[in-house]
Amino acid sequence: MDDSKLAALRARYRDGGAFDAVDPDLVRAAAAVARPGGRRTLPYAGISTLLDVPAADSLDGLDIALIGVPMDLGVSNRAGARLGPRAVRAIERVGPYHPTYRGVPMAGVRVADVGDVPFQSRYSLDQSLADIETYYREVVRAGVRPLSVGGDHSITYPILKALGAARPVGLVHIDAHCDTMGIYDGSKFHHGGPFRQAVLDGVLDPERTVQVGIRGASSLYWDFSYQSGMTVISMEDFGRMGLAAVIERCRAVVGEGPVYVTVDVDGFDPAYAPGTGTPEIGGLTSREGLELLRGLAGLDVVGADVVEVAPQYDPTSNTAQLGAQILFEEFALMTLGRPVR
Repeated sequence: MDDSKLAALRARYRDGGAFDAVDPDLVRAAAAVARPGGRRTLPYAGISTLLDVPAADSLDGLDIALIGVPMDLGVSNRAGARLGPRAVRAIERVGPYHPTYRGVPMAGVRVADVGDVPFQSRYSLDQSLADIETYYREVVRAGVRPLSVGGDHSITYPILKALGAARPVGLVHIDAHCDTMGIYDGSKFHHGGPFRQAVLDGVLDPERTVQVGIRGASSLYWDFSYQSGMTVISMEDFGRMGLAAVIERCRAVVGEGPVYVTVDVDGFDPAYAPGTGTPEIGGLTSREGLELLRGLAGLDVVGADVVEVAPQYDPTSNTAQLGAQILFEEFALMTLGRPVR
């Protein structure tokens, strides 16, 4: 190395701190996350919240609310996603800087973890779905955009009922399963059918719905997706099309209107997300999933969720880590990736 260059680097950086960047984007990001005295919060200390955002006991003054929905009464296979919000809250060191958007999603937005949806019964699925809808109608009335952690995928149905009450929303849905099944074992409410019910209730536009990652033997149940006009991209389609074409197709389907993003972690291969109730071999890699979400930047995302994290089947915490990163990507879409008005 040239001696003069080495001398300049020593003069500039020998006693430098963690936030001494020159790049203007990094300078702005550092200013957004730096604390007095340059000290960083201990990631393993304090009260755990989703994405380490502040905790709040009300929706007052918020732009985005992070919400736990610990309910898994709609599962058809392995139970346990009721513990998903707690597992995702325990994950540290996700964010606060987003390297793709080169910014801090939390900067300039009022966001808080407002806790979990209160349930009147731990035994009744019907009552629990009603409780979720009631809670999210309050979120909508407050002018707050929800970012949620389930729970099984049945929770998305009452959320869509609240968000799509004024006008049906579009949907980007990452999953191994279309979740458009009809009555099953005597119940039309379960985690295999939320999007059929949302379409029939007029809160979800099937022609602005795209489902990515579909695979497995349960595909015999998903005819409603095709007949209603949803765009279904199976894993075979995904491999044939390639990631860039899948992103382009997603953007074309949902267009410029309001869109909800929902991610079931079983959309990912069990090698990356073993901790879930209905794993399916042959799914997305974690890198593909994150790149797909980042490719949605500029859409009008009015809400999002990640569901089906079941930590008791997650011996390495990989699934909870993935769930937290997905949540961060959705948060970034709702802030840094917002459309320019």
